Amino acid sequence: MEAKTKPLEKLLGDRLGIPVHVTVSPDYNTIVEAMASKQVDVGFLPPNAYVLAHDKKKAADLLLQAQRYGIKDDTGEDTTEKVDFYKAMIVVKKDSPIQSLQDLKGKKIGWQDVTSSAGYVFPAAELKKEGIDPDKDVQGVTIKGHDAAIMALLNGQVDAVAVFQDARNTVKKDVPDVFEKTRVLHYTAKIPNDTVSVRNDMDQSWRDKISQAFIDITNDAEGAQIIKDIYTHVGYAKGDDKNFDPVREYAEAVGQEIK
Repeated sequence: MEAKTKPLEKLLGDRLGIPVHVTVSPDYNTIVEAMASKQVDVGFLPPNAYVLAHDKKKAADLLLQAQRYGIKDDTGEDTTEKVDFYKAMIVVKKDSPIQSLQDLKGKKIGWQDVTSSAGYVFPAAELKKEGIDPDKDVQGVTIKGHDAAIMALLNGQVDAVAVFQDARNTVKKDVPDVFEKTRVLHYTAKIPNDTVSVRNDMDQSWRDKISQAFIDITNDAEGAQIIKDIYTHVGYAKGDDKNFDPVREYAEAVGQEIK
């Protein structure tokens, strides 16, 4: 991953006229803390980490929101439309007796880390809305990686998994018939895409320059490929903090203090 960021350093450096250093962080909390202590100026933050950095730590402001291609519900394939949101889904095996969210009571569910919007927060909050306590009414199993979650489901280690749409594509090379072996039990509400966030004390002229640099890079074929290889982003649009209100609402629903 570190090697993939080198071309991005050059592209950003050329456009901004200053040396740029891009690092890969072990987790999102590290980026939030680094922005709070002014060691990092710009962070690629997913929704929950952005809200934590903006609301609670008062360390970051939203600059841009990433765009990705939409996903077709029936096939899991990309659409040609760029969107600024994605969904999470709860997946079960094709022949599973689980037919509704209520049927998940007492079953083993594979979650990602509790800060993961798609792998925990949104699906868990929607279970709660249905009167199912994600901590007590189901047996939660933490799995690292959405691809590993799909494999754990296929191998019978869990009864259901919470993943981003459509994480089944991540194992398709190894399991070509993964779509035939599984089905989607539930899609969540829309989750806003990742952010490009900046330190909250950054002056407007630098915000404008950085914003334009990212937009220019994704409008250039070579630059667009570099960004896509690292982050799977296919473009950027001006961000609006109001888009993240559902993230605040869902985090609160599962008892997370990110405000």
